[in-house]
Amino acid sequence: MSEEIVNVLFIFQVREELKEYFLANLTEVTNLNLIFLEKAEEEEYLKYISNVEVIVGWRPSKELLLSAEKLKLFINPGVGVQHLIPLFKEVNAEREKPITLVNGHGNTYFTATHTVALLLALMNKIIPHHNWMSEGRWRTRDDDARSIPLRDRKIGLLGYGAVNKKVHRFLAGFQVDFAILRRSWEGKNEELPGPVTKFTYEQLDDFFEEIDILIVAVPLTSLTKGMIKKEQLRLLGEKGIVVNVGRGEVIKEEDLYWALKEKIIAGAAIDVWYDYNPEEDQEGKKYPSSQPFHKLTNIVLSPHRGASPMNDLERWSEVVENIKLVVAKSDKVINLVDLELEY
Repeated sequence: MSEEIVNVLFIFQVREELKEYFLANLTEVTNLNLIFLEKAEEEEYLKYISNVEVIVGWRPSKELLLSAEKLKLFINPGVGVQHLIPLFKEVNAEREKPITLVNGHGNTYFTATHTVALLLALMNKIIPHHNWMSEGRWRTRDDDARSIPLRDRKIGLLGYGAVNKKVHRFLAGFQVDFAILRRSWEGKNEELPGPVTKFTYEQLDDFFEEIDILIVAVPLTSLTKGMIKKEQLRLLGEKGIVVNVGRGEVIKEEDLYWALKEKIIAGAAIDVWYDYNPEEDQEGKKYPSSQPFHKLTNIVLSPHRGASPMNDLERWSEVVENIKLVVAKSDKVINLVDLELEY
């Protein structure tokens, strides 16, 4: 009796080199059919969906998920899943068999290195000195933009998922101390790069009193949305530094702008924003916030590109592994998303 074929549908335009990567890394899986469509359109997906066990992509429609009667697994290749949580709760409530949702951590190495780059660029005033040199101003020294020493600072890692675990390891050699705030420490026995002070969400203000550099790498959930306000930024202090690579709305937009403008904190480096469809102003410029962050001098602006380079193929290795697990009829998957915890 022949093995049952597992159909995997990709709901995005898959470039040729990525197709070759999947085919090369799944070549030994004989009972597998990878469906790459020339037209990445809903009408085309629906032609195949009735026999699909796995979908890979970012933004499925409710109709597509409900039409996929055999669907077992939806693979979101990126880390962020906040846009999918309400949809999957709704769809799974209507389906006889719920769909398992997983995300991908393949870009977290890049995001972590980008985080460190943002922190060092901000503290060492790389951007203003670059701009002055490009204008022909030679050796402005400390008179205009003095570097801020990283040595002996207390770094607070807000969230301790795949990104901040790598950030922790990367920064551990900089003669700094660490505090970590995570939802729960129960059952968390991973080996840490060194001593840390541990906090939970209930100890948010204590955490902010302990640190002077904050690195935000938590998902956007009902618990984390707006969790950082004026009160926490005040506790961070006038030497405080914020680096946000999680989600913009974890920090209240107006409060962050106020803290930077009024020098309540020393500076910020931001890769995640508040308006991802900004309208052009009168000069044809687009700014992803209602606040004029771009006019501040104590900020490094980054256009949500921490996951770059997007053409790296190794970032898809977890997708390959999860496909293999489904074909092997395993009851385990990588990076399972808990719909109740929202990440």
